[in-house]
Order: sequence, then structure tokens, then C-alpha cells
Amino acid sequence: MTSLLHSAALCAALLIASPAVLAATPDAGAADDTAQAATLPADASVRQSMRLDNRTLDYTASVGTLPVRDAQGKVIADVVFTAYTLPGRNRPVTFALNGGPGASSVYLNLGAIGPKVVTFGSEGDSASAPATLRDNPGTWLDFTDLVFIDPVGTGFSRARISDEAARKQLYTPQADIEYLSRSIYDWLLRNQRMTSPKYLTGESYGGYRGPRITHYLQTRLGVAMNGLVLVSPYLSPTLEDNADVSPMAWMQTLPSIAAAHLEREGRLTDAAMREVIEYTRGDYATALMKGRSDPQATEAMLRRVTAMTGLDPQYVRRAGGRLETQAYLREVFRDKGTLGSRYDANVTAFDPFPNDPEQRANDPLLDSIIAPTTTAMVDFVTRVVGWKVDGRYQALNYEVNRMWDRNADLRAGAVTQLRQAVAIDPKLQVLIVHGWNDLSCPFMGSVLTVDQMPVMGSDPDRVQVRSYPGGHMFYSRADSQAAFRRDVRAMFERN
Repeated sequence: MTSLLHSAALCAALLIASPAVLAATPDAGAADDTAQAATLPADASVRQSMRLDNRTLDYTASVGTLPVRDAQGKVIADVVFTAYTLPGRNRPVTFALNGGPGASSVYLNLGAIGPKVVTFGSEGDSASAPATLRDNPGTWLDFTDLVFIDPVGTGFSRARISDEAARKQLYTPQADIEYLSRSIYDWLLRNQRMTSPKYLTGESYGGYRGPRITHYLQTRLGVAMNGLVLVSPYLSPTLEDNADVSPMAWMQTLPSIAAAHLEREGRLTDAAMREVIEYTRGDYATALMKGRSDPQATEAMLRRVTAMTGLDPQYVRRAGGRLETQAYLREVFRDKGTLGSRYDANVTAFDPFPNDPEQRANDPLLDSIIAPTTTAMVDFVTRVVGWKVDGRYQALNYEVNRMWDRNADLRAGAVTQLRQAVAIDPKLQVLIVHGWNDLSCPFMGSVLTVDQMPVMGSDPDRVQVRSYPGGHMFYSRADSQAAFRRDVRAMFERN
């Protein structure tokens, strides 16, 4: 697990506890199989409405289950979904899921694109504030139906088999892709939506799932997506390999650190970030590659990095201009006694162990979002929709993350499947979006990845990267959420 503390690699485990926290969690193997196999309620739905752009949307909110079967047809798990649908034939439908592994879809649902939203994820938010749902001005519901999927072990979704069996049949990268793809297929079949325009969005590790699910649906289940939206995605973990020699790891994180500094100074603009990006993949990368063979280039790089980040010159010099994420997040706010979050460098909390040589506390943003999202979602599902379930809701399941098989599939990332899916379908649109300040899945990783993809077809913008002020959950900021909605709607309108 300690390797997950390296910059972009933690994105593979969005919403992961620190090693100290994981060590304190109970043994996941001690779960009661009888309780796991308990029957979930029948599907339930309720009519709701919301105001959006001075008009009323009347929609149906539904909560239900989809079975996961093994090769022999035995049901081994139940996937719980939350769907929002408007009347009308052949409306587009978007499937949405988050990451982790071990994160439910509540963050995209009640934070980004669902019809209702609860406050979380911003500087100064209180975990004990009322978890009140309100109409979401950033929802996509006016132009697409929405189906939020909770992978097994998250939300109310559950395995019906032992933890040891689940490790092999559910908690591997490939098994995960296969049953989630089948869940999408089954929802379309059950709801007679096979011919609807279809879209998929995934956040963080959901960004690893997205291209792989799209490709699996295309080639194995015969279902083609019209568009793919990847939110703060985990795409290419090997970019940061060999960080002692390769500049790639540091090229990914420097722009996000610079963005956080620019934001604190009120100077964060697209133009300023273009300059940061060009320096990063130009003189910065060259200076790192030259190393001690060119002392003048190194000195110039150290001065530039110091100016870009606002950090102490001696700190930058000691680091050799290579800014490790966790060390930076303690250093930048050390005089205030606070820690920055790797999910948004400008979201902070007090450091409860400021004198320790290494950070002992969990990420300040992660710990603050569990209560509001869990409270709001459980109340919505059980009271508003009336899906009466008494099981525990897992907004973040650390045990599932601990059990996850981090095999070669995971290290390979999802760029291969992204390229293949785009090549298979000349009309498939892909939008990759990031927050400038995100150090868990830095935007620069996606910029570098997409820049190396060939242009397939006549539209060079078929695969785009967009970035907004904010962090991993940039959509918690009203202006960034509005820009995100505009960009997604434009992608829908191109199809």
C-alpha cells in the first residue's frame, strides 16, 4: 500500500486511507456470509421534480438491483443502481460510476450530475453541517437520463459469497469490468432501452473502468457507446515509473502545484496554465533529463520552479525541483499548521500531528466527505424513494480496496482500450476532464497521454482534455461545474 502514496498512483485507489488507517481496520474476512446473502428489497421509485434554467423537470427516481452471476448462472452478488428518467422515447441514457476501488457512485450522483446535490468537498465545509439536498444547477438530466451504478461492496451493493471467493470472482480488474458491463447491458434490456443513445462516465478509477467497459461492451456484448466522459481519470499509471530517471512523474505534478499557487494569488487563468504546460514539457523536462551534465540548466530550472510554486527556495533546491506530492502538501501550509489535500491542494485541514516526520492523518478532504454524502444518500434512498433497506451504506469501502487484486491489468492502465474503442467507432466522442489542483490524478497525465494518440478520422477534437479550477472533485465549485456541464452538453450535441 505504501507505493500508493506516490503521486498519480493514489488515483488508482481514489479514496484510500493512509497505511496507518488501513492497519486499524477489522479483518474483512470476518464478514458474516449469511448477512451478505440477505435479500434486498424489490425495486422502488418515486416521482420528483426540480427547477433548472427557469423550467420544471418532472422525473422518476428509481432504486433497484441487478444480479451478478457466475459462469454457472448462480447469483453471487447484487449491484444496486439509482436511476433518474424523464418521459420521452429514445432519450439518451448515461451510466455513471466512481472509482476507488471501493467508492460508490454518490459523488457523481449527489455532487456532480444528478438532479439533487449536497454540499461537500470545498474548503471550509463542515462534516456535521445539515446534509440537505437541493436542486442541482449542474445536472445533465435535461439532456440525458442518468443511471448511477454502485460496484459490489459499495453503496448498498453486496456480494453473496465469502470474501475469499469475492477476491477472485469480483475484486479483480477484469472481473470488475465484465460484471459492470453486464450490469449496463441488463439495465438496458430490462428497461427496453437498447436502441437509445448511450453514454458512460467514470470518475478516478472509474476513468480506468470507462474505456475498458466501453471496449468490452463493443466487442463482447454488442453494445456501443456514443460518448465517454472521464472525470479526473486514472488512465496510465506507468507514466510515473522509473521516477529516478524519467521526468514523467514530476511533469505530471508540477503543473497542478503551480495551478494551486496561481489560484491562491488570484492569477489562475487558461493563459497562465498554457504557459505552465509549455514550460513543463519543454525546458523543465529537458533540465531534468540533463541532470548534473548541465548545471546552468538545473539552476535555471530551480529558479523557475520556485517562482511557479511560491515554495521556499531551499526546499525546492533540496528536492532538486522534483516535488513529491505528500511532502509538498505538508510544506506549503506548514506555517499555518495545516495539510493540503492531494485531491485539491487548496482544501486544507489542521494537521493533528504537526511534529511527526511523516503525515499520520488521512487526507483532509476524504475524511470530511463521508458524513454528508452518506447521510444524504441513505435518507434519499430509504425515506424519499422508499427502498427500505437496513444494511450499511458504503460511500467508501476501505476493506474492498484492501482486498483488490492489483495485478498486471491494473498497472497496464486503460489507454490501450481507449485507443481501440475510438478506432472501432469513428463516431465515438471522448471528453476527459480534470481540476487544475488535483494531485491524485493530475491533468498533465491526460494531456501527455492524449497528445501521443493518433488522430483517427477527420475530427481532431474527438478525444479532448478540458481542465477547470478546483481539484479531483472540481464540480464542487459552481463555476467549474457550469463549465463542465456546457462542455458535456456540447459533446452530446455533436452526436
